[in-house]
Amino acid sequence: MILPIYVYGQPVLREVAEDITPDYPELKSLIVNMYETLARADGVGLAAPQIGLNIRVVIINLDIISDDMPELKGYIHTFINPHIIETGGEMVDMEEGCLSLPGIHENVKRAARVHVRYLDENFQEHDEWTEGYVARVMQHEFDHLDGKMFIDHLSPFRKQLIRGKLNVMLNGKARSSYKMKQVKK
Repeated sequence: MILPIYVYGQPVLREVAEDITPDYPELKSLIVNMYETLARADGVGLAAPQIGLNIRVVIINLDIISDDMPELKGYIHTFINPHIIETGGEMVDMEEGCLSLPGIHENVKRAARVHVRYLDENFQEHDEWTEGYVARVMQHEFDHLDGKMFIDHLSPFRKQLIRGKLNVMLNGKARSSYKMKQVKK
């Protein structure tokens, strides 16, 4: 089932998400629905707060960009209760967008490497370092679980330049090719 993606201004996007247990209701169905929603929206990652759920679940599908980045072929992962333990390496500047911020793309500096702990969809524990584009996407998506968005990493000057686009979202008038849940004005 395709779920609506919550747009900037929805309170759930600014809340710290809660860890879940294996008995979370309908978790397998939720994960399937998240992947269907992500595919419909042409994104590479989706966090549960972006569909209105205040839980620590993230999906990432980088296989869809493997024509341009062959090393990402087959990279489709579910992360339950993920946490970034530490970051490392240089800070890398790269353009980012977000399904919850339709039409906004800005350069964001992020660490080149991250140490993460998470559970997979079978609640098997993982503790690993990752780097490059995968590390960037993890940082972006895991930020959503801590009530942050990529615009929070922008300079005050850049934030001022996108203020008009953010106000459009706050007024419930954003447009996209996918189903959204906007703030009601």
